[in-house]
Amino acid sequence: MALFRPDPSFYPSPRLAMQAPPERWAYVAGLHVGDGRPDVLSVVDVDPRSPTYSRIVHRLELPYVGDELHHFGWNACSSALCPNAPHPHLERRYLVVPGLRSSRIYVVDTKPDPARPEIVKVIEPQEVAQRAGYTRLHTVHCGPDAIYVSALGSTRDGEGPGGIFLLDHLTFEVLGPWELDRGDQVLAYDFWWHIAHDVMVTSEWATPRMYENGLNLDDVVNKRFGHRLHFWDLRRRRKLETVDLGAEYQMVLELRPAHDPAKTYGFVGVVVNVNDLSSSIWVWHRDGGRWQATKV
Repeated sequence: MALFRPDPSFYPSPRLAMQAPPERWAYVAGLHVGDGRPDVLSVVDVDPRSPTYSRIVHRLELPYVGDELHHFGWNACSSALCPNAPHPHLERRYLVVPGLRSSRIYVVDTKPDPARPEIVKVIEPQEVAQRAGYTRLHTVHCGPDAIYVSALGSTRDGEGPGGIFLLDHLTFEVLGPWELDRGDQVLAYDFWWHIAHDVMVTSEWATPRMYENGLNLDDVVNKRFGHRLHFWDLRRRRKLETVDLGAEYQMVLELRPAHDPAKTYGFVGVVVNVNDLSSSIWVWHRDGGRWQATKV
């Protein structure tokens, strides 16, 4: 009988991951805008003992122009050890790389030669739109039951709602949208979770129409960008609660949960307060059974 063992690079907590051996290679997105050349995925040697330390040792040129690579991630990670949906047979091997402007996804295999990764699958924007109803792909996280990808727009030509869709862990097939009940959530940006508590957290930025041709100062002054955090039932895919930071706090972006997976707090950055042009960092937390956000 075959024995399935988790990938040794999966760790029960970020604290243990930080104590593990360091990475040998870093994969870095490089953009070409307006020059007719495709984006590249560069491989950087990050081993201090190596003669090519800190240098780009390989460039993987993408086959299309205008993707605008954004936040990419692994096909599998520690979230795949989630007790209610374990996947001990997965390995952290493939980079799932989305294009923010093209809505195209590249699946890049790093296993045969980590210093020279290869594209093994391209998921075209038409497939994402038809099966999930989303465009303008933003962030990738390995999840407990699939690969989660956030999107900033729908198929309604630059409008919302944005949200999250799922890819199969093994085949990378687009499985469909994640949300079953989104309530009044329209704007989207980042997402993370507290897996031990079945909680998803999402943040807000804008619809593609509001940023693709450059930010419009009128949208900022009139407070049309996102200023809320949304809290979801991760397993049931339903929005439970929204925390409004205040309309003056525009563009609620990157989410970073606590390093201790047993804790239910985390941090989010806000780009600008339109009253005084300051940026800010907030902590979300539970208070008496309700979600709260406090500027810290």
